[in-house]
Amino acid sequence: MTTAKGSKVKKRSRNASEEEDGSDDLSLALGARVRKLRDAAGMTLEQLSQQSGVSRAMLSKVERGEKSPTVGIATRIARGLQTSLTELLGGNASEGAIVLMRKTARPVFRDPETGFERHIVSPATGGTRVELIYHYLPAGISTGLLPAYPPGTEKQIVVTIGNLVVEFKGSKEHLGPGDSLFFQANVEHGFANPTAEPCGYFMVISRHA
Repeated sequence: MTTAKGSKVKKRSRNASEEEDGSDDLSLALGARVRKLRDAAGMTLEQLSQQSGVSRAMLSKVERGEKSPTVGIATRIARGLQTSLTELLGGNASEGAIVLMRKTARPVFRDPETGFERHIVSPATGGTRVELIYHYLPAGISTGLLPAYPPGTEKQIVVTIGNLVVEFKGSKEHLGPGDSLFFQANVEHGFANPTAEPCGYFMVISRHA
């Protein structure tokens, strides 16, 4: 597929995603969290590989901080560990009746392959039932279809800038600035920006017991 500058949307390549180097502090921190959660679950690398669908070699490189996973791989790892992507990416639970999160303190995940950004906006995250997330999608980029969330998970989206296509198997929804969308997230879904301008949107994730 080609870029938005005269072309089609760039999509993730699952094979290429395992070629991305990421030896930096963020990669090391993410790797340490994956290892900590895996150890807490009493899982081997092989077991996590089977549960997540991510190769054992890739998991090992992520845990050592040698590779930065794409958002698709990070999502599959979170599902394999039976945790949320927010917790995996460093959104720890905050306590108190009033919790302030400065913009500069937001945990941010950047997909090394596409430039997609996932900002954790909720000041109280971790075990909470509702999360507020901000996504930034560069021009001409698609996340591809991402794994389904557990049953009972809902997503609500409102676009702030640019144009967004929310993709499902067999259907697509096109959203412009100010448009909103609600959907049950227990199906594979993805986000695409087929235009030559960046796109930004807020997303509320809610989970029902």
